[in-house]
Amino acid sequence: MELETNQALVWAAHLADIRAAGCLTVQVEGHTLALFSSGEQVYAVDNRCPHMGFPLQRGTLKDGILTCHWHHARFDLASGGTFDQFADDVRVFPVSIRDGEVWVDVASHDDPEAHQRQRLRDGLERDIPLVIGKAVIPLLEQTADASEAFRIGLAFGVRYRQAGWGQGLTMHTCLMNLLPYLRAEDRPRALYHGLSAVARDCAGLPPRFGIRPLPTLSTDLAALKRWFRQFVEVRDAEGAERCLVSAVRAGADHRQVADMLFAAVTDHRYLQIGHVADFTNKALEALDIAGWEDAEAVLTSLVSGYTNADRMEESNAWRHPVDLVTMVEQAFEQLPAALEMNQRRPGTWMGSDRLVPTLLGEDAQAIADGLLEALREGSTAEELAGAVAYAAALRIARFHLSNEFGDWDTALHTFSFAHAIHQGIRRVPSPELLRGVFDAAMSVYLDRFLNVPAVRLPEPESGSPGTNPDMLLEELLAAAGERGREAGRQLSV
Repeated sequence: MELETNQALVWAAHLADIRAAGCLTVQVEGHTLALFSSGEQVYAVDNRCPHMGFPLQRGTLKDGILTCHWHHARFDLASGGTFDQFADDVRVFPVSIRDGEVWVDVASHDDPEAHQRQRLRDGLERDIPLVIGKAVIPLLEQTADASEAFRIGLAFGVRYRQAGWGQGLTMHTCLMNLLPYLRAEDRPRALYHGLSAVARDCAGLPPRFGIRPLPTLSTDLAALKRWFRQFVEVRDAEGAERCLVSAVRAGADHRQVADMLFAAVTDHRYLQIGHVADFTNKALEALDIAGWEDAEAVLTSLVSGYTNADRMEESNAWRHPVDLVTMVEQAFEQLPAALEMNQRRPGTWMGSDRLVPTLLGEDAQAIADGLLEALREGSTAEELAGAVAYAAALRIARFHLSNEFGDWDTALHTFSFAHAIHQGIRRVPSPELLRGVFDAAMSVYLDRFLNVPAVRLPEPESGSPGTNPDMLLEELLAAAGERGREAGRQLSV
């Protein structure tokens, strides 16, 4: 392999020594190279297998293919290209032979960041967690900005899952939201788990193909919203998606699109045990991170979840022995009057401490009445949604371990729904979305027996870190470390 004359070379070895040994390892400018003699050529590659670091000089070269014997990854010796995507291309170093001496060029001629972005895509496509992790770490080291890797995962997840937005993208967004609060050394781990969840959720599934907008883009967003809700009502995913993509393409801003979505989310009771609202909220949060230029692909991935969702009007638990659906629908009829009274007393509500015990009680009618009364007393929609989300969080905090694992999911879904409604109201408050607060409260009511018996909430001990989050974190890490050391001692016995 001959080099261009303007390339810098570093002496590596005597040609005769390589010919005699067949393979020779050398240290050159901080690199450990494996020099192979093959036919009339000499090739230089990084001696570490890119999969897990096994020394390649201990591999086998046959017919131009170098095989690493640890996991049998195979490489084209001349180009370094791998035939096994769980590994990676091994780096090759251009070689020049002059007067019986072997010289190599150790300068980097590739774009390492572009390579790692491609490897991240490879890992997502083939659902290989190791490849994802090995791409994430250098990407964060090179830029300290996780947003590009997040966008790659987001674009992959909405494209390569025919059913659209799912658990993987929700986890991906949750973990991305956590990144600013994590220590630098923990951020790659969080990003890795989110990306791996996306890959796992898409593995083996057909891709999703989008629908084009209406031929003449309408700026009548009220009509598009009305049609969107109508198509969701009759479970027509294609019609609903065309309305949504037309609204986005026509220039609807993030508040208008969110209003359109959340109205449909709350036209029926607690869709798909809360997942539809949760997924919608997370999709909007994902766009806040990645940029709203991706709105068309991301938001249309939600539509099939809307049209295929179970509606709690159809469920026994919401109809019998107490007809919660009729109860909340009667409350909805009183909402306009309650909101009119609310306008006369804005920002005067101080009744959260009084409302939460009612929400955790056993009288569904008292819960609906309590929510209406809070509005009449001046509660903002955000305050009311926050109180219900807090009650849902208390259900989780008081969850007893005697319950089954599926019961934990039940309490978790109630909280994630209540949280999504709260965040939605913070984003774009509306009378339509306010219906979701009542749905969340009724789900909290249905979960009441998951707190029988109720776990006692811990109180800070005298001299404890109390409410100082930094001190609590240090104490938690210290306790976890001691338990880890104790576990190690037990294993060594």
